[in-house]
Amino acid sequence: MSDGTTTRDGLDARLEQHRVELTGYCYRMLGSSFEAEDAVQDTLVRAWRSFEKFEGRSSLRSWLYRIATNVCLDMLGAGGRRARPMDLTDSTPLARAVLSPRPDTTWLEPVPDARVLPAADDPEQAAVAKESVRLAFVAALQQLPPRQRAVLILREVLAWRASEVAELLGTSVASVNSALQRARATLAERSARGADAAVLDPLDQEQQALLERYVAAFEAYDMAALTALLHEDAVMTMPPFDLWLRGSSDITGFMTTLGSACAGSRLVPVRVNGLPGFAQYKPDPDSGGFTAWALQTLEISGGRITGFHCFLDIRRWFPLFDLPLQLEGQTDQT
Repeated sequence: MSDGTTTRDGLDARLEQHRVELTGYCYRMLGSSFEAEDAVQDTLVRAWRSFEKFEGRSSLRSWLYRIATNVCLDMLGAGGRRARPMDLTDSTPLARAVLSPRPDTTWLEPVPDARVLPAADDPEQAAVAKESVRLAFVAALQQLPPRQRAVLILREVLAWRASEVAELLGTSVASVNSALQRARATLAERSARGADAAVLDPLDQEQQALLERYVAAFEAYDMAALTALLHEDAVMTMPPFDLWLRGSSDITGFMTTLGSACAGSRLVPVRVNGLPGFAQYKPDPDSGGFTAWALQTLEISGGRITGFHCFLDIRRWFPLFDLPLQLEGQTDQT
């Protein structure tokens, strides 16, 4: 490399090409969409500032992953791990339901597909990428020690060779293989306990029809129709509240009592965490239209909805998904 000017020609564009995949990596590591974006921005700034030190012995992509890993490990060293309500408490019967919020830093956060899933020509690679940002998988990752987490993501999700991971982490191949074995065992144990949510197959006609029936049932607030779509052990969560419900009767019971203000809502499809999702807008009596209320993420298995997750901090989530906070339209309320 001849001089700083030459080496920096087009550097911004070259770095930017890696933003989406780096954001996906940092999101899997951190469980937070906002912290992932901060980590990637820090990574790209560090890369820009130290580019003259990049000797080209590895690819630019590998070098960026090394920086991103160090950034994430530093952030994780501050303590705390992201979780879902079912990771922290037992389910609560509807009769004892209390809405108790916890700090934002407690919760695993949703993320738009477009920010973490780069375009892939290989359908199998695209499927692996989608599965690896689903809420259940990212929640399971948070149970691993940070370096095990990095090893598992690099080896299992990104398909790096053990020697490449060892070089990135400054350790031995044997150490990488040992960490991977322990990480796999932890994830297998969670799956055996039923902590892992069912993986959604690529949407086929049957699944698309299920979602259409869900939208119709929810917008009509037809609890009988909704019950027919829910698995008998379906789970409902509502971060930032730590309450979570299990079973179609408690879920629909909640919706007609504490959640009754959602009657008459409208749903707008979104792509979130490799899963089907909807932006929920409930009737706004002041404007006559609809106001943002929740970001819904659905998990599906065996032709039924098994997970119904509502993220309620709309001031954070709706702008992240480029969604308006208000919808015009005539409500059904009189």
